[in-house]
Amino acid sequence: MPATSPVEVIVRLEALVGAAGVLSKPQQLLVYECDAYTLEKHLPTAVVLPRTTDEVAAVVSLCNELKIPFIPRGAGTSLSGSVLSVGPGIVIALTRMNQIEEVNPDDQTARVQAGCVNAWITRESEKHGLYYAPDPSSQTACTIGGNIATNSGGPHTLKYGVTTNHVLGFEMVLPSGEVRWFGATEEKPEPLDDIDLRGAIIGCEGMFGIVTRAIVRLMPVPEGYRTMLGIFETVQDASQTVSDIIKSGLLPGAMEMMDQLITRAIEDAYHFGFPTDAGAVLIVELDGQEVDLERQLRQVEDICNQNNARKIQIAKDADERVAIWKCRKRAFGAIGRLSPNYLTEDGVIPRSRLPEMMNFILETSEKHRLRIANVFHAGDGNLHPLVLFDERNPDEVQRALHAGHEILQKCIQMGGSVSGEHGIGVQKMDLMTEQFSESDLEAMNRLRRAFDPKQLCNPHKMFPGSKRCSDFAPKRQIPA
Repeated sequence: MPATSPVEVIVRLEALVGAAGVLSKPQQLLVYECDAYTLEKHLPTAVVLPRTTDEVAAVVSLCNELKIPFIPRGAGTSLSGSVLSVGPGIVIALTRMNQIEEVNPDDQTARVQAGCVNAWITRESEKHGLYYAPDPSSQTACTIGGNIATNSGGPHTLKYGVTTNHVLGFEMVLPSGEVRWFGATEEKPEPLDDIDLRGAIIGCEGMFGIVTRAIVRLMPVPEGYRTMLGIFETVQDASQTVSDIIKSGLLPGAMEMMDQLITRAIEDAYHFGFPTDAGAVLIVELDGQEVDLERQLRQVEDICNQNNARKIQIAKDADERVAIWKCRKRAFGAIGRLSPNYLTEDGVIPRSRLPEMMNFILETSEKHRLRIANVFHAGDGNLHPLVLFDERNPDEVQRALHAGHEILQKCIQMGGSVSGEHGIGVQKMDLMTEQFSESDLEAMNRLRRAFDPKQLCNPHKMFPGSKRCSDFAPKRQIPA
């Protein structure tokens, strides 16, 4: 911390946003000690809850003046420790800036504040026959600012793309306190910059500045849907089905896979009627013009049958379709029935190698004597293995960390990536040198320093060599 005492900092913050907009008592800060990656925790110095862009800019300017690190935060649903305050710092939480400022059905866009919850945009846009396509499983809680930070995806981005494909432009407070607009505006549909700084910022995990509002692209609601469950005896058969569907030239709106462990937990929790004795359940959703959906459905059924599907079940109406997706998107919540804790990984591999990867995860589970549940965006090859453990058992914690590390290493070896949508945060920094060369990482760091020369904005994230949370995190014994 700088020479200014924490008490003085709090007084100055309260002068900017009001006493009700600053949290500094330990019991208040406890809510902000981590995100959904709970293995690393630390209390920030204070949490500020601004209501306007001007207040955000004023707080950032103060932090810049006093050389205090600051951390942008949305709903805290991120899964990699990307909003953790590593050491003393000010968390700037945008949850009060949550308005949908305008829905423009003619241009098929919406202007929203960064704290607006993802699902609210679709709820408001449906009145005009429109919706917002990126749909993270946490969409009922996660915010657009956080989605921009990690370039979030979701089940239906197989066909429609991730956040960067649907955010046209945004307002951002730079680490200096200056407010800038990046990308297209309502008045100027073309980007304002000669280079795509909008695209560079999306996915930067909040290290370039704090997004305060955005213009997002809306899409017409599809004319029809066909949502089916393919029931398989083995994960390998379901995985091969995914590869074969894509190879056939079909592009479903979504393809999601759940193994037996997660399916049992979901069924126990939500009672949809999923078969608990099946090795894997594959959700395939087709959308588009009604005239062609039946043909596509028959083609998918044929591919499922060729891969030994035990049963194919079609959602009989819109209510059943909604129930299927509600169960899928609540899958992580059902894990509480299986284990007190879980570690979620987020690797990506080529779809054609899904069967091989599922075998490797099984071997890793047996090697480390830990259950690993699998529920993931199979169509994207974006894996979400959940390593189950009890954090009260230090040995289990270490085995879980090793298992997760080895799974991500395997993703890199297969030509994939350590993250598809959750980001790097503090969780995966050690793997960056395995995926990228020194020159790659230096280029990334140079871009970051161009936005934030003092490196005050969300410091100690993503890049190897950053300060670790060794004072408060479980002692790591990850192999070199």
